[in-house]
Amino acid sequence: MSTSPLWQPSPARRGATQMEQFRQDLNRDLGLTLADYDDLHRWSVDNPGPFWREIWQRFGVQGEMGETLLTDADKMPGARFFPQARLNFAENLLRYRDDRIALVYRDEATNRVALSYNELYHEVARLAAHLRSLGVVAGDRVAAFMPNRIETVVTMLAAASLGATFSSCSPDFGFNGVLDRFGQIRPKVLIGASGYRYNGKVIDCSDKLTRIAGAIDSLEQLIVVPAFDTTAEVDSPLVLSWSQALANDARTLSFEPLPFDHPLYVLYSSGTTGKPKCIVHGGGGTLLQHLKEHRLHTDLRREDVLFYFTTCGWMMWNWLVSGLAVGATLVLYDGSPFAPGPEVLWQLTEQEEVSIFGTSAKYIAALEKAEYFPARHHRLDNLKALLSTGSPLAHEGFDFIYKEIKRELCLSSISGGTDIVSCFALGNPAKAVYRGQLQCLGLGMKVQVFDEQGQALQGEKGELVCTAPFPSMPVGFWGDEDGSRYHDAYFARFDNIWAHGDYAETTPQGGLIIHGRSDAVLNPGGVRIGTAEIYRQVEKVEQVQESLAIGQQWQDDVRVVLFVVLKSGLQLDDRLKHTICRTIRANTTPRHVPAKIIQVSELPKTLSGKLVELAVRKVVHGEAVNNTDALANPDSLKQFVNIPDLTS
Repeated sequence: MSTSPLWQPSPARRGATQMEQFRQDLNRDLGLTLADYDDLHRWSVDNPGPFWREIWQRFGVQGEMGETLLTDADKMPGARFFPQARLNFAENLLRYRDDRIALVYRDEATNRVALSYNELYHEVARLAAHLRSLGVVAGDRVAAFMPNRIETVVTMLAAASLGATFSSCSPDFGFNGVLDRFGQIRPKVLIGASGYRYNGKVIDCSDKLTRIAGAIDSLEQLIVVPAFDTTAEVDSPLVLSWSQALANDARTLSFEPLPFDHPLYVLYSSGTTGKPKCIVHGGGGTLLQHLKEHRLHTDLRREDVLFYFTTCGWMMWNWLVSGLAVGATLVLYDGSPFAPGPEVLWQLTEQEEVSIFGTSAKYIAALEKAEYFPARHHRLDNLKALLSTGSPLAHEGFDFIYKEIKRELCLSSISGGTDIVSCFALGNPAKAVYRGQLQCLGLGMKVQVFDEQGQALQGEKGELVCTAPFPSMPVGFWGDEDGSRYHDAYFARFDNIWAHGDYAETTPQGGLIIHGRSDAVLNPGGVRIGTAEIYRQVEKVEQVQESLAIGQQWQDDVRVVLFVVLKSGLQLDDRLKHTICRTIRANTTPRHVPAKIIQVSELPKTLSGKLVELAVRKVVHGEAVNNTDALANPDSLKQFVNIPDLTS
């Protein structure tokens, strides 16, 4: 592990960060002597009530905080932050009502729409008035089957202003995938786009919307957003157009004051092992976490332009939209990140003067494989931070970013998830960046790494856990009346401890390395190996586009099987197999070397682009995959059935 940083802020840049200013303010105002980030983090987890009070007060949360900061602090689940509070999430995101641009919509066909904070407020007011006329009240659900468009943000804010709970799926979800999600929460209103654009094509969604509207018996209205040049009409008596829904003269919004834990969002697990879990997040916890992460860990300011490549089916959309609470400009992109070519997101970054660029680790790897080097083609003067998540960013990805994107840049690999609608470990603009490491544990997040017996580890691989409550823990799962499914998902492994399901390791620099998902850990000869350790090495092999590793039960043990997708036109031969094995062995251990390497045409992924090792492992072992509708490309699983090479 390298002990030399790839980047560190200058003293002037460090001193100007909101993180450093926050530490100094706490020392001054509370009489503390916090010397550095480690001290600040320790104070934040040892004093959770006062820490989160400081976030509320210093970042100007609109609402009544109440006197009680935290009850049942020793219980997970069971702890409650700010039980007397009243606030409204939408009010906090619409606190600015001036002419600064709030939202910019871009797509791969170079369409561009911009909306100021003043215009956004009034558009939300009109939609909220319409929803209120339909009888939408606090506790109702409003769902969106939408691309990443301005109308989606407007819908969320309008619903939240009334106290309704918002949930979204991107339009690449199949009919059953949508029904598995929205069918459980039974929305009163659905907003849907008649089509979307991806990879140079316009995909018509009219028939799918017709089927969805007919299958959800709770639905009272379907508001259709016309998209591009789709011509088919949605055939439903519930249909109203977007323009009709906004055809009123409402000029002001009244924000429903709500309890801290009032359900704001329903997000969904990937659903690859059955129906997706409907994870309910409260408005107060989501707001406080995102304010902390945006202001302190990302150094987001009013003058910044924030972009994150995401769909409305990934929690990073929810994270992105919270940037409105800071008053920044948010860039929404709809389409493929490689259409018409690998330059598309970097043209956007240059033209919109993006200062914080967010994406997935898979995108960085694909950009490198495509041999596209943004710094050679674009002026990225405004870019100050790059965020990466979705899967571990390979060490070589760090090198690529600093060599081929920008040298003076805070690179923040971040990790958390849908379960907490935020992060356990993430960036810190006041700290150095080390190759392969997430910079720091999040403030207020008492994160540790446990062995299988529940003992804390330092510098060794184990289970990522959180040993104290935090505000963005889910309110619960939808329909889980006794809380048993919620408990089993996170607290069954270790009593009163959140077990997140990541296989991780702390570092001497105060950072974290994620080695993959715990349930995908390989176990040859009893040695636990994170799949990310293998992927990192395989990505070095030029001929390999991407890879997936599983453990196959074999002769009373487990052997590592590696599936590879090669660059177009290439075939896997003994020479390439030897190159792959040599590369893995040279940088890991003999146990990491796969016993079998098999070429496939594509790898199965969730709709948010994550590899599904578990589904492949099930197919290889002849087991059923319960919910293929959760996959973006379910037909790809057929390649893994009865592979002759895996019988010997």
